[in-house]
Amino acid sequence: MGKRSLRGKGPTPKAEDRPYHKAFRKRGPDEPGRTPGGKPKSRQPGPRRSTASTAGADWVIGRNPVWEALRAGLPVKRAYLAEGVERDDRLRDILAFAANNGISLLRATRQELDRLTGGGVHQGVALQLPSYEYADAQDLLEDALDSEGQAVVVALDSITDPRNLGAIIRSVAAFGAHGVVIPERRSAQVTAAAWKASAGAAARVPVARVTNLNRTLKTYAEAGFQVVGLAGEAEADISAIEADTPILLVVGSEDTGLSHLVRQNCDLLVKIPIASEVESLNASVAAAIALHELARPQ
Repeated sequence: MGKRSLRGKGPTPKAEDRPYHKAFRKRGPDEPGRTPGGKPKSRQPGPRRSTASTAGADWVIGRNPVWEALRAGLPVKRAYLAEGVERDDRLRDILAFAANNGISLLRATRQELDRLTGGGVHQGVALQLPSYEYADAQDLLEDALDSEGQAVVVALDSITDPRNLGAIIRSVAAFGAHGVVIPERRSAQVTAAAWKASAGAAARVPVARVTNLNRTLKTYAEAGFQVVGLAGEAEADISAIEADTPILLVVGSEDTGLSHLVRQNCDLLVKIPIASEVESLNASVAAAIALHELARPQ
C-alpha cells in the first residue's frame, strides 16, 4: 500500500492532533508526556526498554489489541501509526479497516508514539479512546421508572475487574435492563477493557458513577425500588423477587461478596441455586442469570 492508504476516508485531523505539527507540541500541561509546567519531559540518554504496557486506561496499543478493539466497535478518538513501521498481515487488516470505516491514521515517529503511550509496547500502532461520559444516577432512576415494563437497574459493589464490568453491561443490554451504577472508588471503571468486554453495549447502556453507593441504594429505595442483593448464603431463592416492583439488583465481588453495609441497605438477599455448595459463580455470570430470571414472563 502507498501513503495514500494511510489516510482513511475521514476528515483531515486538526493541527493539534497531528504529532508532527508544531501545534501538537504547544498543547497544554494535561497532555501525556508533559510536565506540570507544560514542557516536554526530558529523556535520559540511552535506549528505551519496556517489557509491559504502561499506557493509560484510555489507550489501546499493540497490533492484535488494536485490531480486536476496532472489530469490537470501540469508539476511537485518535488513531496513530508510527512512521516506517514494518507491515504484516495484522497491520494490513488495521489499515484496511481504517480506510473502510473513515478512521484517519495520524502519522507519528516511534519516539512520539512512545511518549504518547507512556513507553508501552505499541508495535507501531495505537488507539486513544474518548473519555467515557458517565450518566447521572438520578436521571437513570427517573428514566427507568418512566420506561415501559419493569424497571431494572444493576448496582455493583466492589467489582474491580473491568472485564466483569463490561460483561455485566452486555447482559444489561441483552435482557433489557436500564443501566448500571458503580462507585467511584474500589470499583472498575469504563476503560478500554470494559468497552471490549461489553462487545459495544457500553455505547448503549448508561453507566452512572456515584461517590457513595449506600446513599444511592437508599435513594432508589425511597423512590420505590426493591433493593435486592445477590448472596450465595441467602435463604431466599431468586424467584422470591417481586416481579411487579422496580428492582435495583446489587451484585458483589466474587471473592468477598456484598459488603456489610450494602447488605444492611438491601431489602432482600437472594441466592442463585447451584448444584454444588463448593462452587461459586463469577460475578458477571451471576448477574446474567439474575437478569434473565427478572426478564422472564411471570
